Amino acid sequence: MTNINIYCLFNEHDALHGVYSSIKAVHRDALKICNRGISGVFVRSEGGVEKANIAFLRTLFKGEMDKKVKYISDYGEVTILKTGLRE
Repeated sequence: MTNINIYCLFNEHDALHGVYSSIKAVHRDALKICNRGISGVFVRSEGGVEKANIAFLRTLFKGEMDKKVKYISDYGEVTILKTGLRE
């Protein structure tokens, strides 16, 4: 059985922005949407808040399914949901 991960990107109004199969692509687009204001973009999860980077995102999602992570900045917020295909 093949394990296919899907990453859904939602904007600040919880409207679906896109569906991705690549964690790198969803991270790139989340930064583009969220990067507004003076401060940088941060990742908020159960573990706390940390500067947004791809390595940290991979660590958060490793081995998890149906997990949400929020990217936040001064004036923007997006949510990434990791899920998978089910038979």
